[in-house]
Amino acid sequence: MKNTITLCFLILSLSVFSQNQVMDTSLKTLEGESTNLKEITKNNDLVIITLWATWCVPCKNELDAINDVYEDWKEETNVELVAVSIDDSRTVNRVKPLINGKDWDYTILLDTNNDLKRALNTSTVPFTIILKNGKIVYRHTGYTPGSEEMLYEELKKHI
Repeated sequence: MKNTITLCFLILSLSVFSQNQVMDTSLKTLEGESTNLKEITKNNDLVIITLWATWCVPCKNELDAINDVYEDWKEETNVELVAVSIDDSRTVNRVKPLINGKDWDYTILLDTNNDLKRALNTSTVPFTIILKNGKIVYRHTGYTPGSEEMLYEELKKHI
């Protein structure tokens, strides 16, 4: 019984540590300023974080599809979307021109060292999570047309 309690405590501790590691991961704004998810999410109860890259066609398709309905989502759920580019030092200079051409109404951050990607323990993009009060309540990998509707249904569960 003691071993079971110890094991449960250890798992809970690792979960809390992992969550803090995700929230404290250093990211850059497009202007080069440092920030982290804790800072970004402090004013919002419900936040979508999506990892994407300029070279990832499904990523751009997902962000385009969400952009079409994002204003309605914000109005109905008060959600904030943060799109975190995982472009590395070779391709990060493509992010700003792409954003300017897309007219996405999202907060865009840069994870050029893939620190957040590692902290979230994911290897592929697009990778999307929903944070409710700073806790991960939903995870999804990949994109197919219509996935944004599933994401919206998940959002509604957490308002």
